[in-house]
Amino acid sequence: MPGEKQSAVKYYVGVDVGSASVRAALVDRFGTVVAHAEQPIQVWEPQPDHYEQSSADIWAACCSVTKEVVRGVDASLIRGLGFDATCSLVVVDKQFQPLAVNSEGQNHRNVIMWMDHRAVSQVERINATQHRVLNYVGGTMSVEMQPPKLLWIKENLPKSWEKVGYFFDLPDFLSWKATGVTARSLCTVVCKWTYTSDRGWDDSFWKMIGLEDLVKDKYEKIGKLVLSPGEAVGKGLTPDAARELGLPAGIAVAASLIDAHAGGLGVIGADVKGHNLPCENQPITSRVAMICGTSSCHMGVSETPIFVPGVWGPYFSAMVPGLWLNEGGQSATGKLIDHVVRGHVAFPELEAKAAASAHSIYTYLNSHLDLIKKSLPVGFLTVDLHVWPDFHGNRSPLTDLTLKGMVVGLTLSRGLDELALIYLATIQAIALGTRHILEAMQAAGHDISTLFLCGGLSKNPLFVQMHADITGKPVVLSKEVESVLVGAAILGACASGDFASIQEAMAKMGKIGRVVQPNHEHKRFYDKKYEVFLKLVEHQREYRSIMNS
Repeated sequence: MPGEKQSAVKYYVGVDVGSASVRAALVDRFGTVVAHAEQPIQVWEPQPDHYEQSSADIWAACCSVTKEVVRGVDASLIRGLGFDATCSLVVVDKQFQPLAVNSEGQNHRNVIMWMDHRAVSQVERINATQHRVLNYVGGTMSVEMQPPKLLWIKENLPKSWEKVGYFFDLPDFLSWKATGVTARSLCTVVCKWTYTSDRGWDDSFWKMIGLEDLVKDKYEKIGKLVLSPGEAVGKGLTPDAARELGLPAGIAVAASLIDAHAGGLGVIGADVKGHNLPCENQPITSRVAMICGTSSCHMGVSETPIFVPGVWGPYFSAMVPGLWLNEGGQSATGKLIDHVVRGHVAFPELEAKAAASAHSIYTYLNSHLDLIKKSLPVGFLTVDLHVWPDFHGNRSPLTDLTLKGMVVGLTLSRGLDELALIYLATIQAIALGTRHILEAMQAAGHDISTLFLCGGLSKNPLFVQMHADITGKPVVLSKEVESVLVGAAILGACASGDFASIQEAMAKMGKIGRVVQPNHEHKRFYDKKYEVFLKLVEHQREYRSIMNS
């Protein structure tokens, strides 16, 4: 900062592993991203609903981007390192070498991605047990969580199962690579593995679902030592990891977070004074952080446990220490928008015109909607076009992975106007899905007044405005677009001891950028759209019942 001595500068490195790329940022103690780098990672889709990655490929990308962001920086000023990642499952043997999660025996493909839906049969059997641990995942376990994937491996890949030394959630794999310590984060084991902060692992659950092997070795394979997010792991960065990452050996490494939770950490605690927001002078429990990228997550915290049907949690201290977390979600949002737009017959025309105007395809589509709306508000263009967005099943609040996407109101037209309209209707459907989740949370006891958005889709002004208008709530955008990376850096800052608590670091390093207010004059239109939205799923279930009778 101007006027401060150079010696007062402190930096933290945040590393974020997303679905398709790894990113790193060098962040100062005021939450400013000083340097940023990104590198793609490989995804294999050997068959429908099977998505795999390589832990070696992911770690190599982590090393590459970290070296890039710290290049030329005085190493003595770098105080801590924090990781976040998707909640994908990493499988290694007793020597920590990768083990195949596929029938082809390709050991380098040793990661089952979070969005992999291969374990449908297994999760149905787990849910049929109605075990008490399911109360903490909204009553129904998701196929995207780890127990059904573990059961799938045991039943379908017995050779890999026999050789397994450790199963890691990807965020915990990264902290192990950095420190050599197999500690797990409370965030991962509570949110995706059924661990509870008061009781720990529940032996009866694992025995009931056929994974008693994990109990016999006292949970050595899935985690005996559990740390709070931001807590320092072991003795810090090992010499080998330090060489690979380009960082000083021994710097603090934090217990990690799932990527969405890091995004929540980066935005939800920001100081809102002077922005005329309903959450000003209200507890943090009046806020929901929405992390929107390939998929979307809706993070709300409470002082006491709130059980929301169809919404994950309550999880104690899984994101903000001392508070209970509920996590709603949509399995495909950015991925759905890409799918709809790129699959349209007019996409080549859009791509050519966007390139000619030197704009992204989505900036061009937003401009095109402004051209065709005439005197109408842009959102009103979809009066006869409606989308149900669950092309990859419903995570919240219906918890039905068998639901399919729906589009009502198609015509024979095939041009750019029609592509723009289906794009708009898809964004509105995603926002209507968010409203559905928020209403479920509020009905169960949450008091939500303000949305805090981050992630790639928060860069799209149409996506943001539709969420404000359709939910009727103001939307806060962070000053730093890369809030997930700021969240990861906050972990490193806490592990270093430079901040007394996660809450203090959140308030100091999370900054507000812009506030988008809802247009209340459009409320009646969106109330009607929401009524149609709920009818769509009713009709889908009705026609299924007819066909299955």
